Amino acid sequence: MSRRFLMVVGAALVVVAGASFATNYSLWINGRTGGGVAGNYADFTYWGPAGTAAGVNKKAVNWDGYSHISDKNYLVRNALDCYCTGTNWCYVATHSAGNLMIGYTLSLYGGTARYKKNATPGSDGACANSDGTTQTGWNIKWVDVAAGAAGGSELANAGDWALSEPLVADLKTGTARALYDHNNTRAKMFYMYAGAKGTLYSFVLPGQDDEAVAYHSSGGVSGSGGGSYCNPSDWLCNDLTLGTAANEGGTPKWSNHSVVFRDDAEAYNHYTNGNWQGTVGLVRQDMVNNAK
Repeated sequence: MSRRFLMVVGAALVVVAGASFATNYSLWINGRTGGGVAGNYADFTYWGPAGTAAGVNKKAVNWDGYSHISDKNYLVRNALDCYCTGTNWCYVATHSAGNLMIGYTLSLYGGTARYKKNATPGSDGACANSDGTTQTGWNIKWVDVAAGAAGGSELANAGDWALSEPLVADLKTGTARALYDHNNTRAKMFYMYAGAKGTLYSFVLPGQDDEAVAYHSSGGVSGSGGGSYCNPSDWLCNDLTLGTAANEGGTPKWSNHSVVFRDDAEAYNHYTNGNWQGTVGLVRQDMVNNAK
């Protein structure tokens, strides 16, 4: 029985007497460099054309992609409160540092009391309370992650990105991995899409990479530091395994992290190119097929 079927059935059972059935939303959380106006859930500048299909009732959860994760995290909590409380449910898609953002949110705030909201945001992206009651955490079905940077990037370590950016400090591998408990996803599954079309920075990034993050990060590999992980065709380092299984060599993935795409053909890089490209394109198609 598929993960999608079980989650959809589970969500369908959440009905409040006298109320309408749940409304489902697809939330897209950007990564470094931002691009959309914070609080404007219709602004998909970071991703590509706003008219492109990307899951049911898609919303862009914009943050500046520059500041510390902790400083802009309230924007993500606002979106989750708006669309993922009460009878409403969410599918979440992230790219790059957006993975760090949603992981931080769930680990630190996913067990807190959240007021149920009316899903009608103001200009600041916040919504009003619906009935004055609360719930614990948010109604999230799953999280799709394109080129996840929750494990950090050696490019941040080496100073290949602007050192003045607060986010770059968070993206250092040691800092990113210590920022929160990556195993504490509040039982939400993270489905990882790892690209390997990396050439420009291959001498900095260990193992397979997509020019910005290596497999140790995009594959959700646990541990305090980044390791070298590759495709099965590469005999020089351990394989990144599919699913939730431990990787070759025995290092496990973080809890509730599953690799659903490993770029064995080395065909996908890190970048959206303003048109839903790279591994984001794979996540977009998954959202179209399953976020309904």
